[in-house]
Amino acid sequence: MRKPNIGVELLLLLSLSTSLVMSQTLTGKVSSEGTAVIGANVRVNATSKGTTTDSKGKYTLKLDPGTYDVTFSGIGYAAKTVNVTLGPNEEKVLDVELQTKAVELQGVVVVGTRAATRTVHDSPLPIDVIDVSSFIATGHLSFDKALQVRVPSFTSTNTPVNDATSLLDPYEIRNMGPSRTLMLINGKRKNFSSLVYIQNSVGRGETGADLAAIPVAAIKKIEVLRDGASALYGTDAIAGVINVILKDNVDKTTVNLQTGATSKGDGNVYQIDMNTGSSLKNGGFTNFTVQFQHQNKTQRSGKVDIAAELDPDLGLSSDTALVRRFLSKYPDGKNVAGTPDVTAGSFAANVSLAVGDNDEVYGNAAYVAKRVLSFANYRQPYWKQDPNFLLHQPGEEYIGYHPTFQGDLEDYNATIGYRTKKNDWKVDISATIGGNKQLYTVEGTQNFSLGPNSPINFKPGGYGFSHIVGNIDVTKALTPTLNAAIGSEIRNEEFQMFPGDTASYSGVGANSFAGIRAENAILADRYNLGAYLDLSWDVTDQWLLNATVRGEQYSDFGEAGVWKLSTRYKFLQDKLVLRGSAATGFRAPSLNQIYNQVNQYSFGQGTIVISGLASNVSKAAAKLGVERLKPEHSFNLTAGVGYSPSREINFDVDYYNILLKDRVVLSTRLSGPQTGTKLDALLASSGVSDVAFFINGVNTRTEGVDFNASVKNIELAGDYYLNIGLAGNYNSATKEGNVITPAPIAAAGGVIYNKTEESYLLTSRPKYKGTLSIDLVQSQWGLTLNNTLYGPATFINNDLRAIDRRIDNPNATTSARIVFDTKVLTDLVFNYRLSETVTFIVAADNILDVLPHYKLENLPTGADYIFGRQLSEQQIRALIDFNGRYSLTSYDGSHFSINGTTFLVSLNVSF
Repeated sequence: MRKPNIGVELLLLLSLSTSLVMSQTLTGKVSSEGTAVIGANVRVNATSKGTTTDSKGKYTLKLDPGTYDVTFSGIGYAAKTVNVTLGPNEEKVLDVELQTKAVELQGVVVVGTRAATRTVHDSPLPIDVIDVSSFIATGHLSFDKALQVRVPSFTSTNTPVNDATSLLDPYEIRNMGPSRTLMLINGKRKNFSSLVYIQNSVGRGETGADLAAIPVAAIKKIEVLRDGASALYGTDAIAGVINVILKDNVDKTTVNLQTGATSKGDGNVYQIDMNTGSSLKNGGFTNFTVQFQHQNKTQRSGKVDIAAELDPDLGLSSDTALVRRFLSKYPDGKNVAGTPDVTAGSFAANVSLAVGDNDEVYGNAAYVAKRVLSFANYRQPYWKQDPNFLLHQPGEEYIGYHPTFQGDLEDYNATIGYRTKKNDWKVDISATIGGNKQLYTVEGTQNFSLGPNSPINFKPGGYGFSHIVGNIDVTKALTPTLNAAIGSEIRNEEFQMFPGDTASYSGVGANSFAGIRAENAILADRYNLGAYLDLSWDVTDQWLLNATVRGEQYSDFGEAGVWKLSTRYKFLQDKLVLRGSAATGFRAPSLNQIYNQVNQYSFGQGTIVISGLASNVSKAAAKLGVERLKPEHSFNLTAGVGYSPSREINFDVDYYNILLKDRVVLSTRLSGPQTGTKLDALLASSGVSDVAFFINGVNTRTEGVDFNASVKNIELAGDYYLNIGLAGNYNSATKEGNVITPAPIAAAGGVIYNKTEESYLLTSRPKYKGTLSIDLVQSQWGLTLNNTLYGPATFINNDLRAIDRRIDNPNATTSARIVFDTKVLTDLVFNYRLSETVTFIVAADNILDVLPHYKLENLPTGADYIFGRQLSEQQIRALIDFNGRYSLTSYDGSHFSINGTTFLVSLNVSF
């Protein structure tokens, strides 16, 4: 009789038991209102196991025998948890029906009312909701650039001449400037940046929040309210509100590895981020994100025009041999025009702790540290010399020098709050802090006023802004059809200017970026108290009325009162919606617009000059008759229609009209006529060529139309589905009335706000913009095609004003201008699911390598009025693009990026 082989039998037994364990399967389909839910999350609580539904809403999980709580969730659906028991070798089918829910996060929503939670379709105001999967499908790493592809009324573009602007790009909704778009995080106010844009470019005179302060990996979704909301949220919400909702997923960790570059081989980017969440007892959760990124600069400088460089008026030198020798070796003059080097690390957290059945303590925080390295214009050896051998050694060939600008930025925000619900009363009490600090370093240059004693590296100082915000919001359903909300906010703000080292501002200051003078370094603060009352009345099942009133008290501006009325009516079994609103709004000038005072190097009429920015409350401003700043006031009207016959089909059109009075702008750079006027005396005593001020100079009217249409889950042959989205924005902005120039400035022949500044304000963004996205989805892979149409943008810079006197003639019907052509950019994104936990993504942005292109229109045909001679079109181009250095954009900027085709590869791992 054969003796038993204990080892073999144990192996057979182990193999049998393993096969039994692996044979337990849970399968099913997730749907809503009879339609498959694609990409729904299926998580087995208290384990690391989970999956997502395929293109038909189906899922499969392999589990050990036992009892589990399985949670099904998805964007726009209420999560559902089902208790499941699996026996040995059992295959169980579990189909789940998810219910739609309001676009919400723990009761905090942006839906045009604080009194009642509503769906997007049910809201009386236009709202866009973008989930994180839509961001991934754009192929863009940054929050603002992805949002630009998804929301046509939102724009954000790099500027060609960086300096401090390289730290954060100007953005806006409906061409209203970043100052008039309020940013929220989980429904709480995000702090603004400490920087105010003072370069001659898009966004001039504006300030805004740092959109890059929140890592994209931490974002669950974005809500964009495209309407004024000052009555709901206070100052800054004139154009709209962006609410960033942080991830709250639990028991899941996701790691993303990303790298890419442009088709020119530069702009290499490397990024890694991780998001992880865990559940707490009694229904709470924690969710954390870390992200690290490095991106190299891009180089898109044009070829320097030798003839222009030698021109006695346009050029920088008369040394023909030196200019030709240098530019034959370095055709771009060693200049750099493009996006800068960026290194950044960020962190975000979102936490909720249940306290009893109806109480909750919650909090969130974010922090980013960023270092940006950009370049000033290269100082060619025929332009700037180095007589004291500070930047080259005696005896070696002198090839000029390249000043660098380094900005070190820190931005943070944090909120802690308490929510409770008792007897139908909901109370939310919170405290929020936030701040932004920027310190600058300039290297590889010199201060010519200090001669041989000049250092070559400088610390020009920087800026800081912080706020502390306290909120209390109370809501109650007074009747089944009437909801009320009342609340208040108290906020304290501080703005600080940090002085540079003495060498950075002595005399003419560090060449390229002068420092902040010690006497200009200030610490300014203010506080305000606001309160609101919001009523939402469902008059019938179809008709909604909403009314909000708000009062504010500022320590420096006094009182402000605003209101908002909105309505919505539903037809055709709630499939057709008509909506409209009327509202007043206000915006208090920011502290950095009031108190900022600095000198900077700027370009104009073929040369670099020192321009001054004088504080609005300075003695210089008072001497020239510049009035103290006061709040802006707005009147908003909207009307729209929405049609949604099913979850798969949606159509929206909304008209808007915004009248903005006393708009805060940065004035024209004023230079004196050298005839002994007050302006001449001021410029002479300040050591600057020209000076500018912030003023309440302009009334503007902005009107346009937003259009959105989408069809989802179009079933094709086999296992394929198609999603199509079409959206657009048409925007027209005009100035109303005339700007009054103070008498002392008029006496010097100056105009405090000219056509150049007006073009930055009204026409520098695309007149129309559209997006067409097509998603082809299969259970294992997906392909997304994004097309973005950028309409024309128009600039009238100071150099064109100098050659065409019609520009300042109010009776002239045409004048010279720079017009950027309409272009279409195409992005292609492919994703492939290697397994249930690993996804591979390849993206090509602007795959056809489309670049901005401008033309000069309505040039004068008679005598020109600059340099006492007539200029050819080529010479005029040289004047406005610094002799070819900025040939793609001119010196003012463009309506989309100059980087061209960019490739990105991503690996996503979940466990």
